[in-house]
Amino acid sequence: MEEVGLAPEHVRILGRTQNWLRYDVPRHWSRRDCRGHYRGQKQIWFLLRLTGRDCDVCLRASTHPEFDAWRWNSYWVAMDTVVEFKRDVYRAALSELAHYLDRDHERRHTPHGEVGLLVDASK
Repeated sequence: MEEVGLAPEHVRILGRTQNWLRYDVPRHWSRRDCRGHYRGQKQIWFLLRLTGRDCDVCLRASTHPEFDAWRWNSYWVAMDTVVEFKRDVYRAALSELAHYLDRDHERRHTPHGEVGLLVDASK
C-alpha cells in the first residue's frame, strides 16, 4: 500500500525470496540520513499477481512517494534499464522467483502478454 497504493484485495502473493537480498549504494550515490550516510538495503522480494486493475496502482498513496512512474514490462527486464549497483539483486530475485510463474495457473496477463514490474525512477 505504501509504495504503490495497492490493497491486499488488489494482489495475490505467488512467492517470495527465501533470504534477504542486499545491495550497497556507491558513495557518490549516497545521501545523508539521520545516522550519517545511507549505505544500501536488504530486501525480501515478492512476486505478486495483480488481481485488481491498472488504475488501482497509485504511486502517490504516501506523503513521500517512492516511485515516479510504473509500466508493464517483460519479466526478464533488460538489466541495462536497472541502475548498475542494483543489477545483481534484480538478477537474483528474478531467477529465484521465476519458478512461481509456472505454478501460477491463472496466467492472467496484460493484453501484450507481459508481467508487471515497477520501475524505480529514483529521485
